[in-house]
Amino acid sequence: MYKKKLLNILSNLEEQISSIELEMSEPSIFSDHQKMTLLNREYKNLKELVELRNKYQDVVRQFIEDEELLNSDDEEITGIVEAELPQLKSEIEKLEKEIFAHLAPPDSNEGKPVIVEIRAGTGGDEAALFSGDLFRMYSRYGEEHNWKIEVIDSNPTNLGGFKEIVFIITSDDTYSLMRFESGVHRVQRIPVTESGGRIHTSASSVAVLPEVSEEEMDIRPDDLKIDTYRASGAGGQHVNKTESAIRITHIPTGIVVTCQAERSQHKNRARAMRILKSKIAEQNRIETEKKTASKRKVQVGTGDRSEKIRTYNFPQNRITDHRIGYTAYNLGDVMDGKLDDLFDALRSAWAESVLNENID
Repeated sequence: MYKKKLLNILSNLEEQISSIELEMSEPSIFSDHQKMTLLNREYKNLKELVELRNKYQDVVRQFIEDEELLNSDDEEITGIVEAELPQLKSEIEKLEKEIFAHLAPPDSNEGKPVIVEIRAGTGGDEAALFSGDLFRMYSRYGEEHNWKIEVIDSNPTNLGGFKEIVFIITSDDTYSLMRFESGVHRVQRIPVTESGGRIHTSASSVAVLPEVSEEEMDIRPDDLKIDTYRASGAGGQHVNKTESAIRITHIPTGIVVTCQAERSQHKNRARAMRILKSKIAEQNRIETEKKTASKRKVQVGTGDRSEKIRTYNFPQNRITDHRIGYTAYNLGDVMDGKLDDLFDALRSAWAESVLNENID
């Protein structure tokens, strides 16, 4: 019923907390902002884990006691515990999911800003409108959680959508929450452009890339082909007058990045380089993982942009994440940025799939 080894994994949390407290008291830490941020995050996570573990222990203890009472000769007692056991089982499963979410394995990209690229796919204007909806969904969630969101580049349409929009999110928890958003997002609804009232299926793809710092990657100038051209689309009369837009091609990988968000060619080039470095790093990561693929298939998915991960069904007010079998009927709330339940389910599934080998 419950996972016996889970309590063993959680048995030394107090020792871990004491160790972090000792490290945080070192004078040298106060001048290392990045290290202090990481320690604070780990400390907060461990404190929350202690509370969850204590609740879990109490519920498991009650469940075991009730199971033993099933053998009682007192019919009144057995009737009471038979009614309690399903509730306790449900509570145990709920607490396990919360614990697994907190046990998600640390990643070297934790704490980094992420570059998010949303691109309209199948569905024409409707797909572009849905890309705009996804951007607003993440933006509204960010507003509630103090994320800093900066649009790096965009290609808007006349109807208010985006053929493509690229933005960077800065927050301590951004990567851990957004890392599972990469893939194809499918929408089923009646488009505003549909006069017959028929439901259409369209799609947009999302790519989430942790930003790469100057120190992490040095690109040789000889490996770059840089072109300038006149910007187009929304942005004021100036956009077509100067060759401020930038297209950078990384010759060894064939990766192409464009940027026309700024009037300044210099600023567009700097932004394009930020995107390019992250795309090169992501391609390297994918190639490395293919060569050293684990025997265990992680349940949440590969993070591949071409993987169909989620369906947003507006007529049924339903959202479904196909990787973990998550379904909820609160699509209106989700599109309004209320993503906590979905993010928790994804993090929990990821952690459980990784830890499951070591837990009965």
